[in-house]
Amino acid sequence: MIINSTKTDVNLTLRTKLKLRMKIILSGLLFLISTFVISQKSFAQTTYLPHYTSKNGLASNNCYYILQDKKGFIWIATDNGLSRFDGTNFQNFTIEDGLPDTQILQIKEDKQGRLWFFALNGKLSYLKDGKFYNPENDELLKKLNFNTVIVSFLQDKSGRIWLGTNSNLIICWDGKSVKKFVSPYVNDKFINAFIHEDEQGNIFAYSDSSVQKFNGKTFALTSSKVQPLSYMTANSTINKSLLYLDNGGLKEFKSGSISNLISIPHNLIKNMSGYFYYDKTAKQIWLANANGTFALDKNGKTVQYLQDITINQAIKDINQNMWFATNQGIYMLPNVNNRLSIIDAESGLSSNVIKSITKDAKNRLWLGTDDAVIDVLSINNYQVDEVGLDDFKKYKTIKQITFDPKSQSIYFASDYGMGVFKNINKNTDDVKYLKETNNSMFVIKHFSLSENSDHLALALSSGVVFLSDRMNKFEFNSLKYREKEDFFKDRSYHVFYDREGNLWFSNINGLSQFSNGKLIKHFENHPLLTKRINDIQQLPDGTLILATDGYGLIFYKENKITRQITQTDGLTNNICTKIFIKNNEIWVLTSKGVNKISNYAKAPGVVNFDYGQDLLSDDINNLFIDDSTAYFATNKGLILFKYNNKNISRNLPKVYITSITKDKERLPIDKSNFIFETGNNIILFTFSAVDFTTSDITYRYRLNEHSAWVETRTRRLDFSSLQSGDYVFEVSAKSQNGNWGPSAKISFTIKKYFWESLWFLSILILLVAYIFYKVAVYITRKQKDKEQEQLRLKNKVLMLEQQALQAMMNPHFVFNVMNSIQHYINTQNTASANKVLTGFARLIRKNLEICTKSYISLEEEIEYLNLYLKLEKNRFGDKLNYVFSVDTEIDKEETLIPSMLLQPYVENAIWHGIMPKEIGGNIQINIKLKDEFFLNIEIIDDGIGIDNSLKARKDSHISKGMQLTQERLNLLGQIEAKPIHLEVRQNTTNGTTVFISIPLK
Repeated sequence: MIINSTKTDVNLTLRTKLKLRMKIILSGLLFLISTFVISQKSFAQTTYLPHYTSKNGLASNNCYYILQDKKGFIWIATDNGLSRFDGTNFQNFTIEDGLPDTQILQIKEDKQGRLWFFALNGKLSYLKDGKFYNPENDELLKKLNFNTVIVSFLQDKSGRIWLGTNSNLIICWDGKSVKKFVSPYVNDKFINAFIHEDEQGNIFAYSDSSVQKFNGKTFALTSSKVQPLSYMTANSTINKSLLYLDNGGLKEFKSGSISNLISIPHNLIKNMSGYFYYDKTAKQIWLANANGTFALDKNGKTVQYLQDITINQAIKDINQNMWFATNQGIYMLPNVNNRLSIIDAESGLSSNVIKSITKDAKNRLWLGTDDAVIDVLSINNYQVDEVGLDDFKKYKTIKQITFDPKSQSIYFASDYGMGVFKNINKNTDDVKYLKETNNSMFVIKHFSLSENSDHLALALSSGVVFLSDRMNKFEFNSLKYREKEDFFKDRSYHVFYDREGNLWFSNINGLSQFSNGKLIKHFENHPLLTKRINDIQQLPDGTLILATDGYGLIFYKENKITRQITQTDGLTNNICTKIFIKNNEIWVLTSKGVNKISNYAKAPGVVNFDYGQDLLSDDINNLFIDDSTAYFATNKGLILFKYNNKNISRNLPKVYITSITKDKERLPIDKSNFIFETGNNIILFTFSAVDFTTSDITYRYRLNEHSAWVETRTRRLDFSSLQSGDYVFEVSAKSQNGNWGPSAKISFTIKKYFWESLWFLSILILLVAYIFYKVAVYITRKQKDKEQEQLRLKNKVLMLEQQALQAMMNPHFVFNVMNSIQHYINTQNTASANKVLTGFARLIRKNLEICTKSYISLEEEIEYLNLYLKLEKNRFGDKLNYVFSVDTEIDKEETLIPSMLLQPYVENAIWHGIMPKEIGGNIQINIKLKDEFFLNIEIIDDGIGIDNSLKARKDSHISKGMQLTQERLNLLGQIEAKPIHLEVRQNTTNGTTVFISIPLK
């Protein structure tokens, strides 16, 4: 925003700026005599009008028309498109958004909430639910395209839309068809026709040359005393009356009669440059003039604003703010309760730069300037007295000025000197200057007056000093000061006397206190108190408030920091420069603006005066607050406004969703629910809250009512790759530290993927169930088949075991053993007979034991083979020798092997390997452990060899015991997890080796 200071009063006389500096130089004299020259001026304050241009975001500075829609947004028609303003941000619209032309002349809103835009090229467009419609995308607008400029718009009580043009053409659209009306009268054409509907529903066309009335079919000439100057000077009201300007002033045509409302000077009417606005409540008309805007009431009072600026239109919004469309942007005149005023050099002050301010008991403001002048402003009659100081260089900038109610004096100070005006109720001639006895130079940072004594404290660049009698002895001797008694060294920044008379000061070390002759260094106990302190004030409860340089405000009481308020609590900045306490409220100047803190004892609320932020920003030097008005000394003059106005109402900001865009496609915002396809969607929401009193707007949003709110400052939110489901986008707003306003909501649904749909899940469940059923049936069947197969194999193994048992006890072996027993009996060798018989009996018993087992221990197998080999040895004598070799690491009792496994191979080695030899032979049985997982057994004989034995046989007889054992091993390999390996081979030329590898269990 740009400061406007062009308001003047028409009746004001020309003022001249007077700066008094009298220097009387007397030739031949060696001294300078200084005197005070006082000048009185009357002046008028200037009202501050916020000014918005393209630098603030406006589409163009050349603005034709302003309209406030039903939601409260301000729309501006410019020569470079449209702008929509919410009090903080401008959103601009051009041809790319759907406008048919960039030059928009007028804006109108119909009963359905559609905003109509009239372009210079004659093409119509309108905005509905966030989407622009134009002749390219709307059939209605194609029918309403007549290549002529629309100058007036009316929607009658039947809903028909009437359009007046700048040519001999009137257009009517009833929602179904378009009708065109052309005046047949050569001298009475529809040029620049304003269309009006009266209380009875009659339609009139007021053109430059005639008045015609619609009879239901066509327009016909009618006699009328109503003669508006142009379509810009006519306006239809809500109650169907017609307001218009003619050469006599503002008039109203109602119920067939004409009323004179306000008389207007002819020169103002002659210079009309745009549309007027009539305030029925205030009975005031605002004229758009080539030399500014003029506000006139029925009593003839005239006020001019924006002098020398061409005004195209003036309107008042629902908050009673006035808006002006000009060729230099738009201006806003705030309502009377929110206006800022400026008093500057053009208004009568000696300078624009005001460095300090105070107020005396006679309701006068004392203003310290940067021009060696103190301005005394009487608030009662707005009269200013300029008081010039004698030493321009020394007192050029008056950076502090304070009223002493005890002596009715004004103390002031610059960097290099200090003075006091005494008897200010009489005159300003009695002035004294602070003197250092030795004429030593000193630099003053700050001073403070004690309320309950005559002490005066000075914060100097060299330290802190105080005067014990400021009334009578306004001087000090720096050489006689005693350190830590009446002088405290180190560069100081601020001094302050509290209500008890204690002196507080801040220097490069931090905060200290001098009380009852004792120095207390508070900074030693609190790190925060070591920071630079720019100002100190005291609350009614005795709490000190410290304005720090970067750490906000510190509340200090009874040697404790009770509270700290910083930027996170609402301050505009943590660099605080000045404090003023009034009516239990704390006013704070920061490097970024003005804050007011209320309810500081319980729950501090920080208000940011960002309205008029161009004025109340970083150029504020000092402030003074009285019971109703806040005054600010700035580099742009004295700023003042009424802060305690009870008529000021703060409504909760209402937020609106202004657009919804999906994948760059703008969607209508009137739908209750949107349904989006699933996928990588990008959904953009734009929203805004209307508030023309502050730009400190905070928003919060969420996507469903159960989720937490998320706060933001942005007005645009995009969501991408959302999961499928139902969502409700909800957004609300609040101003500064106020309460949250009502929410705006938009519901939308993102479809599920087809595999997430109910029908797909149902089919999938059925399919999975069916597959599970089929697999279960298959597995069950396979399990049963496997069980049956294993049962069959086990039965076959049992059968083979029985056959092996039979093969082990073949008749030949039994017959041979019995013959041996008979031989021993016949030869009366009873001992041998008993021995053989006993061995045979033990063998038979062992057979019966192992025939019931599939697996036996290695111990049992060796025992069985020993019984068998002993019987065979008994028969063959020295022709048969055998040896067992068992690995000592083998636990013979725990190691299990298939039963009846080795005997057939041992028997085969005896009968088919060794017995065919004349000299007999040897059998060696080796049993070893391999890798702790396999038991390796070798049966080695030195007989004729298995290959030689098979060649020597005349038949193809195969050992039945070996065949049965081979089949058993094959079956066991199918049943067990690991198979048993068997290998039978001939050793070179003779002898046979049987190798068996058994997996250990």
